[in-house]
Amino acid sequence: MRGVTDEPGRPAPYREPRQARSAATLARVLRAAEEIASSAGLEEMTITGVAERAGVSVGTIYRRFEDKEQLITALAERMLERREQYMAERLDAAEPSLSGVMDAYAHALLESFADSNSLFPELLRVRGVKSLDRGARTITEIHRLLLEAAAPYVGQIRRSHPEAALDTAARAILGACFHNSVRPDPATGETALRRYGDELSDMALAYLLTPDRRRVASA
Repeated sequence: MRGVTDEPGRPAPYREPRQARSAATLARVLRAAEEIASSAGLEEMTITGVAERAGVSVGTIYRRFEDKEQLITALAERMLERREQYMAERLDAAEPSLSGVMDAYAHALLESFADSNSLFPELLRVRGVKSLDRGARTITEIHRLLLEAAAPYVGQIRRSHPEAALDTAARAILGACFHNSVRPDPATGETALRRYGDELSDMALAYLLTPDRRRVASA
């Protein structure tokens, strides 16, 4: 079966199903892969283990994927697309203000990184077939979604270069969320995550709403 193309001239990382039954089987395989990877990590995930969890034969998986790397690429695609959609939905539902957008961004991103037993940050580093850096694409898309959602409120930013300041704030929150997911004592649980998300949003807003220190000093 020919694969669809991910980009012009680039082959798909695995064979896409064309029939409903095949699509259901693929969904079951990817769900099993996600469950195993979330609990044991990508290194411990095996084709045999995924087949057993999904209730399919090993041959069924190999008819869709050439090797474990392709399976991981497909898993990354599935999970990262889901998180992009989640971020888009949360930002769309944000209170229509700069603070509302930053709150939605910080909390949704922190929850995404905390989900799946740190599998999300691990997937961000996955490089698939032909060095397809799917993780970098997701980071870029999440960043774009924030800039788009905050665009109507750029006039509220008091830095000398509002767009650049918003970019800096978005990157700072992203870095903090990633760090929380890999540190030995991360913020976990609904209450701790909510508090940390509030702090990240407050930090970003304090920066965005404060005039440049150097500009004030030279005035």
